[in-house]
Amino acid sequence: MRRLRNVKIVATLGPVSETREMIGALHRAGADVFRLNMSHGSHDEIREKHRIIREVEAESGGAIGILADLQGPKLRVGIFADGSEQLDEGADFRLDLDEAPGDAKRVCLPHPEIFAALEPGATLLVNDGKIKLKVRNCGADHANCEVIAGGVISNRKGVNVPDVLLPLAALSEKDRADLEFVCELGVDWLALSFVQRPEDVMEARDLVRGRSAILSKIEKPSAVTQFEDILAVSDGIMVARGDLGVELPVQNVPPIQKRLVRKCRAAAKPVIVATQMLESMIESPMPTRAEVSDVATAIYEGADAVMLSAESAAGDYPVEAVTTMDNVAREVEQDPTYTQIIEASRTADRMTVADGIVAAAREIAETTDIKAICCFTHSGTTALLTARERPRVPIIALTPLAPTARRLALSWGTNCVMTDEHDRFKLAVVSAVKAARSEGYAEAADMIVVTAGVPFNVPGSTNILRVAPCDERMIYASDPE
Repeated sequence: MRRLRNVKIVATLGPVSETREMIGALHRAGADVFRLNMSHGSHDEIREKHRIIREVEAESGGAIGILADLQGPKLRVGIFADGSEQLDEGADFRLDLDEAPGDAKRVCLPHPEIFAALEPGATLLVNDGKIKLKVRNCGADHANCEVIAGGVISNRKGVNVPDVLLPLAALSEKDRADLEFVCELGVDWLALSFVQRPEDVMEARDLVRGRSAILSKIEKPSAVTQFEDILAVSDGIMVARGDLGVELPVQNVPPIQKRLVRKCRAAAKPVIVATQMLESMIESPMPTRAEVSDVATAIYEGADAVMLSAESAAGDYPVEAVTTMDNVAREVEQDPTYTQIIEASRTADRMTVADGIVAAAREIAETTDIKAICCFTHSGTTALLTARERPRVPIIALTPLAPTARRLALSWGTNCVMTDEHDRFKLAVVSAVKAARSEGYAEAADMIVVTAGVPFNVPGSTNILRVAPCDERMIYASDPE
């Protein structure tokens, strides 16, 4: 299914979008990748959603990506004797390991690793930052705090510790079980929550063993600090603005988002901008103007994908939310200002032969009447490098491997077409011509650019470029061998 835009749309599945009819409708409306939230649903329910997505994919004839999002460690307070308490600004409040029900003076925080890392002056945020506590003094089993911002605290509310690098692994026991399950099931992307350091990603990579691409969620200040090292060991990035906006001042999030998107693009690694993009559409058929501007901003920045969470998982208007995002993307990408911004932010670094080939392909396509750039890829590297250039013409990624096509469903501008294995470049060019014509990108009188790596099947070996006519007879006439 050819999209009339380059940015991709990720839609989260949930209670309102788990039927075959709804998943098919979401895909037709514009969803390129479906997110399975491992925080909700049993393995049997996840398996059923996976099965349905693959059925919809088979019917559509294109590649659909599946992203499994691991829950990560959840830090929560215990319970209160009365269910909740009011904490007033300036009051004292104690967090400890005592499992007795809490009151207005104290509550259990069943995480000794937090107390081990805390220091006086550290900040703790409860219930998405609505309650702010400052540590006065602490020990191995307690923290005596001052309430800086008060409010109602209730059972099992989440806790964020923005000032401290916590001695916690990114993968809980539940995450490890979920990771093995979804990798065996056959998901294309695995999103890691609670990433603080590159070692967290490497631990997951050892467990994944190449069965899925790894996407690191940036939602901790420590991850922002070590971002370049995390990016180097990740296959993709999600800018998870929800927790990031809790643990950092909200005004810090927009410039961080812009920096991270540009760094991902320079590294030729897909980046998703996520959280609260069309939040009001959970209950309203129309978004706010500010939300539309937020989605547009991510697209202007060059993000590979924008994501819907509760809007498509639990909202009243899931199809309308995807349609809105699709419409915004189309409008933005037709704006001449969009092209100017994207081209002004294009990286100038050219370190390898492959970098030079894809840059040349883009230059040729934009200075002559070329209809598409066709790249042959096994690992996806050639297509990702081409997408990094953000060319003005369509990118057709041809691959004989379904997993590669599905992973590229997350990458900007890539239109994936399954093809046969080839051991000769001329046959690859003929396949590219057939794909460009059959998919409606070119006609017999047109020209395309074809890139590949010779010998074939060697990841990262992009080293050849050809401008080819879309008339197969001319290809054979010019190269009878």
